[in-house]
Formats: sequence, structure tokens, C-alpha cells
Amino acid sequence: MDAPLWTDEHAPTVDELPQAEVRDHLERVTEEPMNLVVNGPRGAGKTAAVRALAEETHEDPDNDFVEINVADFFGRTKKEIKNDPRFGHFLDGRSRLSKRDMISRVLKEQAAYQPVSGDFRTILLDNAEAIREDFQQSLRRIMEQHYEATQFVIATRQPSKLIPPIESRCFPIPMRAPTHDETVEVLERIVDREGVDYDADGIEYVAGYGDGDLRKAILGAQTTYEAEDEVTMQAAYDALGDVGMREELTDILADADAGEFDDARKGLDELLYDEGFDGEEVLREFLAAARSRYEGRQLARVHELAGEVDLEMSEGNSDRVHLGRLLAELGR
Repeated sequence: MDAPLWTDEHAPTVDELPQAEVRDHLERVTEEPMNLVVNGPRGAGKTAAVRALAEETHEDPDNDFVEINVADFFGRTKKEIKNDPRFGHFLDGRSRLSKRDMISRVLKEQAAYQPVSGDFRTILLDNAEAIREDFQQSLRRIMEQHYEATQFVIATRQPSKLIPPIESRCFPIPMRAPTHDETVEVLERIVDREGVDYDADGIEYVAGYGDGDLRKAILGAQTTYEAEDEVTMQAAYDALGDVGMREELTDILADADAGEFDDARKGLDELLYDEGFDGEEVLREFLAAARSRYEGRQLARVHELAGEVDLEMSEGNSDRVHLGRLLAELGR
């Protein structure tokens, strides 16, 4: 998608979150800031909910709200972390640090900043199921040191992976997947704001396509509109009935085979983050693309690696990390 994503253009306020119980929890938190663990399945709206909370509680959220995707650390090498413009200035002259210490330093520096407006800042650690236990110990100490002026929010699909000292310092906010009717309501609000022609059957189809993943449903509606100029039943079926990424994955496989791992991973990031596909979808289409590219023992090896990745993703770890490992193995 070349246009701005509707998930960003129509980010919800706290009042617009589809789950009533989450709205109630966050409204209380706006009155009394505290550390949070926001947990729920993929696409439930965890990140959107925390962003909405930040907009509600900070006069200057651009400066007082910091969003860190844990995969940006644990899915990267030390060199990649240091070269990231968001983190590099915290690490100048500290090339001998271990990866854990690099991450801890970035987080300490962020937590130490004074709020630009109001009494506190908010730091979101997103996709926190990827946080290793040794780093969680460092995180616990940082939370203890900066509790007066920094609110930590941990968003994860697997709260059971958090160590007890962190859990005990955070108020839990469980987020279930939105119901079909709640998804329909969100989609109708967005297409009305966009001035898009639609019918009820088209919205119902797109909501079913999302299957509880609100991000997938919203991007599905945008894909339908950009492809068909409307969101009707026929338009949604034509646009989403056979959504695929075969061409993109063919190019990614070619880059991996050629040892161009950075290009391959960039293509993977576009599918996961820009296009909004989930890891299981990418892996399924990856195998379909591989069957037209490989054969014999090489194809059997690809299937073996894919099976390992599928198991790892089912355990709740970062899809990007495991799919990236698959590409790296192909490059080798």
C-alpha cells in the first residue's frame, strides 16, 4: 500500500476502542497512572490502546511517549542496533557493551529523561514476549529506579513469560480479540470517515476475513477500496478472496539465495509491518513460492526449516525473528 495506512490514519481514541472492559480499565488509568501489562492475541489492538492512552494522558505525546518494539533489539545484531538512528546516539563510544547492556543503556537513558509536559513519561515495550529473562532483571531495576517519573507499559501475547517481580509491579489489562460485531462497528466508522461507498455485506465479509484480528480487517478494507474503489461484497471477494504475496516472496527468496540478507529481511518487514500479514500467512505463501523454486533434497530441507519456524511461532515468539532465521538458513 502506497497510501497512509488506515490503522494509523484512524487510530482510535480511548472512547473508540471496541472492547468496553478495556475502555473502563484505561479510563481509570488516566486518573491514576501506573505500570501496565497489556496482554492479548495478535491483532486485538494492544498497541493502538496504549497509543490512545498516551494521547489521553500527555499534553505532548510526541515527546513524552516512547514506543520501543522489542523485536528491534532482540531480532538484530549489535551493529544493527548501534546503526539505528533511534538508538545510536545513546551508544556512542560504547562498542564493547554486550547486546543486553546496549539495550539496558538505551532504556535507562529513555527512562531518565524528564517529561516535557506533565509529571511523567510513558515507555511502551511492544511485542514483549521476545524479552529474555536476563534483560527482564535489568528492566526490573530500571522500573524501580524511575518509578516516580516514568510509566512502563508492557504489551505482550504471553504475559506468563514475564518474571514475577515485573508482573507484581504492573496492573494487568487483558485484551480479548474483538467480536465480529465490534469489528463491523470499527470498519463502518472508518469507511464513513473516508467517504467510501460500501454495503453491509461487504463490511461483514471484511470483518470475517479479519477473524478477530482487527488490524488485518482494517487493512483488508483498505486493500479492497484501493483495488476496487468501494467496499461491497463483490469488491471484497475480488480483492481478498485470493490475497497472496507470492511475487514478493519470490523476490525475497532470490535475495536470500544470493546472500543479500538485508534486502531479504527488508522485504519480510514490508510484508509483516507495512502490509499487515501475520507470520502464519507469510510462512504458508513462502512454502508455495519455495515449491516453484526448489526441488528434491533442497525443497525437503525448506519444509523441515518451515516446520521448525511454525512451531516456534506457535509458542508466541517474534514472527520476524524466526522467519528471518529461515531466510538466513537459505542464504547459507
